[in-house]
Amino acid sequence: MDNVSSRGWSGVSRSRRLLAGLCLVVASIGIAQAQEQPDDVLRTTLDNGLEVVIVHSDLAPVVTTQVNYHVGSSEASSEFPGTAHAVEHMMFRGGPGLSKDQLSVISANMGGNMNAFTENDRTQYHFTVPADDLNVALNIEASRMKAVDMSEADWAQERGAIEQEVSGNLSNPAFRFYTQLVGELYRGTPYAWTPLGTRDSFDNTTAADLKAFHDQWYVPNNATLVIAGDVDPQQALGQVKTLFGDIPEKTLPERPDFDFEPVTARTIELPTNSPYGSIYMGWRTPGLQDDDFAATQVLLDVLGSERGELTAMGYDGTALAGGMGGQLQPHAGLAMAVGVFPRGGDPAPIRARMQEIIADVVKTGVDPSLVEAAKRRIIAEVDASRESVSGLASAWSDALIKRGLDSPQDMKAQYEAVTVDDVNALAKRLLTPERAVTAILTPEASGAPTSSEGYGEPENLTSAPEGPVELPTWAEHAFDNLDIPVSTLAPKDYRLDNGLRLIVQPETASDRVMVSGAIDTNANVQMPPGKEGVSDILEGMYGYGSQTLDRRALRAAVDALGAEESAGTSFGLVVPKAHLDEGLALLADHQLHPNFSEEAFNTIRQQSVQALPGRLESPGFQNAYAMLGALLPEDDPQQRHATPETLDSITLEDVKQYFARISRPDMTTMVVVGDVNPEQVRDQVERYFGDWQAQGQQPDVEYPSVALNAAGAYHTPDSAASQSQVIMSQMLNVNRDSPDRFALFLGNQVLSGDFASRLHQDLREKRGLVYGVSSNLSLDAHRGRFNVSFGSDPDKAARARDLVVQNLKRMQNEPVSDSELHRAKSILLRAMPMQAASYGAISSSLLNLALSDKPLDATTRAAEQFVKLTSDDVQEAFRAHIRPDGFVTGVRGPAMQ
Repeated sequence: MDNVSSRGWSGVSRSRRLLAGLCLVVASIGIAQAQEQPDDVLRTTLDNGLEVVIVHSDLAPVVTTQVNYHVGSSEASSEFPGTAHAVEHMMFRGGPGLSKDQLSVISANMGGNMNAFTENDRTQYHFTVPADDLNVALNIEASRMKAVDMSEADWAQERGAIEQEVSGNLSNPAFRFYTQLVGELYRGTPYAWTPLGTRDSFDNTTAADLKAFHDQWYVPNNATLVIAGDVDPQQALGQVKTLFGDIPEKTLPERPDFDFEPVTARTIELPTNSPYGSIYMGWRTPGLQDDDFAATQVLLDVLGSERGELTAMGYDGTALAGGMGGQLQPHAGLAMAVGVFPRGGDPAPIRARMQEIIADVVKTGVDPSLVEAAKRRIIAEVDASRESVSGLASAWSDALIKRGLDSPQDMKAQYEAVTVDDVNALAKRLLTPERAVTAILTPEASGAPTSSEGYGEPENLTSAPEGPVELPTWAEHAFDNLDIPVSTLAPKDYRLDNGLRLIVQPETASDRVMVSGAIDTNANVQMPPGKEGVSDILEGMYGYGSQTLDRRALRAAVDALGAEESAGTSFGLVVPKAHLDEGLALLADHQLHPNFSEEAFNTIRQQSVQALPGRLESPGFQNAYAMLGALLPEDDPQQRHATPETLDSITLEDVKQYFARISRPDMTTMVVVGDVNPEQVRDQVERYFGDWQAQGQQPDVEYPSVALNAAGAYHTPDSAASQSQVIMSQMLNVNRDSPDRFALFLGNQVLSGDFASRLHQDLREKRGLVYGVSSNLSLDAHRGRFNVSFGSDPDKAARARDLVVQNLKRMQNEPVSDSELHRAKSILLRAMPMQAASYGAISSSLLNLALSDKPLDATTRAAEQFVKLTSDDVQEAFRAHIRPDGFVTGVRGPAMQ
């Protein structure tokens, strides 16, 4: 239901793929103040103190609302650190004007993204929904601001779910390290505990405590409402005043002081279930509301640059990977250098190199060209907020609440003013060894998976079917119609002479252009026998630049354009439209002519050899491959993976031959989104990619069809986990073109697609057995798979699994109700406009359709199919294809009790 911001920090920025798994006009009535704003921005403060910002964007028929309460874990006591987080959860339990069931049904019907998160200094509730649903979203937020119900019975149920969230996080060694890190860096202040909270504190918290916290802090004069999207600002303001204007302001309690204690150097050592070990070096930094916040962000960007020495550790063989990142909050922040070492490797040389790099920065300063590149990149990211409706709202929320500024644009001037001397002076002041907290996370094996015969007849735990929910008058007829959404996309679709497919979608929201592309390839099908691992080595070699520009020269050229670029089987470019031609030239050179130097090959292969044992022995790998072994035939290509023997046999010539085999224009799709002329883009792509030619016959890269699996079970030990992570999976005789797929997708929406879904209600809302539960269909050209996953305490996991099975049998034995079917259809239809709500969503949608060999209007065609489906269709599809007693159940972590 939520996320707590401390879980979202990243220890590395723009580092190699190996690091991916580690670690945004004034009204005339009821206005207290007003400021000059751009024409598409309306900003005011109501008489009761509610700050309102409304930003128009015509990117898509979508709107985002964000209610930001200026309260978080900092306002909670150290005895009850998760109070703000618990209140956030209970806000979804409803109140006097809106019951829990009404809230669940209304939110689900809108088909958008509804969620919330708790930070140290803010709690945010956000919707991204079709623009027509703005009034409904605002009614929900106004109702929750006025009052909530926090009964002991509801808190007892929700406490079970929130404690599962805590258990899930505590099963992550990186999170356990993070809690120790903030305790050291922020000692003596409310930042010393994470917003998540603890099981002990929740056990000792009462519903009355939570209601008191809500009533003190959840008031209009302690909130900022941001609305962004396809709205008329004046009309939207009228709605806001009607719904929020009569909520009384209150006197706020005193806020805590932030008297940070000096940081003392310390080393923390922890085991990890990761395939790789990590060294972290952390320092406390200025916060977002300090004078040095802009210089701090520039310093972090410089130290994390692909051209920097920390990242170079991963390219010269010193480490498997390296980089720099950070997390900045209003009152303070942290900087974090990271180096990655293989299981069984010695972290000491990497630690020494990291210390040497930081010491050199402190002594001699940073590269001035990296400072200028960092400033260009950060400023471009501020402007890029207009490329996403939700991103635009977040940019305004962050600027006003976290940074204390008047607008996102105010940040640009502060970044532009940063000098090299500012950055060097800050580095000297911050990055001293005596103020560094160091952590070493060492991988530990937990044991191989063990099989069992499976599970017997589940306990009968299902609830009686719920009846229709009567909605309040303002939402009573909001979802009556099942209209086919009208797409706002009109892409131009080209096929170049060499077979490359180019799709161009003109958009004018930003001055940047996004290029996304992929080669339709499947390493498990296309790798030569005995050469498993060659595809990973090829992907790694792209990181060393092109045959024309080595790694640092290529990154310098990209930085000079204010761009981002990557090459590989998936590739991309984000560049100011004025430099699109130069950006395409760099991308083509990199994509078509990667650097196949002997030195790069030797480094990557050696790193692959070093990293492989940790990967093969890690609980994550063993758990995933135990599942594949139980689902698929022994010789199925999906089970292929690198071994020490196959890596040892791979030569540079093998890599070049594999590249020639899979790098084909007739298997490649490129999508361009931005303020461009499609014909001109076609000419540019033809100019730089037109000479690319395929060799040999076009390959078949799809997995073959397989027989249905037998039921089974296995357990993968994970000594780092306190929670059982459960996945239930089975193969289907359904593929991505099967007619029954529409009924299965619709039924899956009823099953787990939203807060009102059956699994969410049965496993979380009513019993508190899980924090979250999801089910999904994964359909390829010739095979399909159905999965259900959840995390639960070991003594609750078996009951949760039984409920899943019972709910699937219910889907087969009785038709879904008319209200459930209507809601599921409404959700799927109303979610479709979200595919145009950002440049990234547009690009991803068009690219995925093309790679799946679907027409570009497939979304509209799917909507037409969903509208026609009946309850009988859904029931029959689940009877024909889902086997409640045919799951392979895998448990990672403690075994089910």
